[in-house]
Amino acid sequence: MWLESSRRLQLTADRHLKLAMWLLVPLYVLGVVALWAAFIHAPTERQMGEVQRIFYFHVGAAWTAFFAFFIVFVAGILYLWRRSPFWDEFGAASAEIGVVFTTIVLTTGPIWARPIWNTWWPWGDPRVTTTLVLWLIYVAYFILRSSLPEGEKRARFSAVFGIIGFIDVPIVFLSIRWWRTIHPIVITRTGNRLEPEMFQAMIIAVVAFTFLYFALLFLRTGMRLQHTVAEEMAHTLRERSE
Repeated sequence: MWLESSRRLQLTADRHLKLAMWLLVPLYVLGVVALWAAFIHAPTERQMGEVQRIFYFHVGAAWTAFFAFFIVFVAGILYLWRRSPFWDEFGAASAEIGVVFTTIVLTTGPIWARPIWNTWWPWGDPRVTTTLVLWLIYVAYFILRSSLPEGEKRARFSAVFGIIGFIDVPIVFLSIRWWRTIHPIVITRTGNRLEPEMFQAMIIAVVAFTFLYFALLFLRTGMRLQHTVAEEMAHTLRERSE
């Protein structure tokens, strides 16, 4: 039973690593196109100047972080339903990427804010504050995982934490509509406030970041599953030697 389970996990790991490799070429092409769109195709914003171009990467990273935490949410539900270690590792891999992209959001935001708002970090802004809370939630997710031994208990606690933590994602998204904020609202119910070339650059950046997310997700899932298989083998060998 153990051998069959480990073999299935290893095959799944190999598949995910191959998928990551297959995405490298389209990811490279999209990355080049995204850079061209952001720095050449999109015009310079009249009031903010060149610093506005960081907006395309800021939005791309934010979208990817939201999507990554949604996958953590879904993986948590599927783990509690199926009790498969695959969904635990899949969710943890997505959470890793979500934290990385949220870090990019929290880094690019102040770079833009300093010359525009004359401050690195506007604490009173609800979008900024709720995004920081989101980052802290998923950092705590990994602190929880590291504090528990590998196994079903850690996977179960992580799944529940990931499901509850996702509550902050819609709060971050809707914060600029619920509360007074200095954060710009680019897309409204009546349309967007960007020039056509700027909107195109934003969409291309979002697509490129999404491809990057999937490449990293498949890579990290494969690596994590390989680690799980190795741990299971080591555990079984220790039991047999006793």
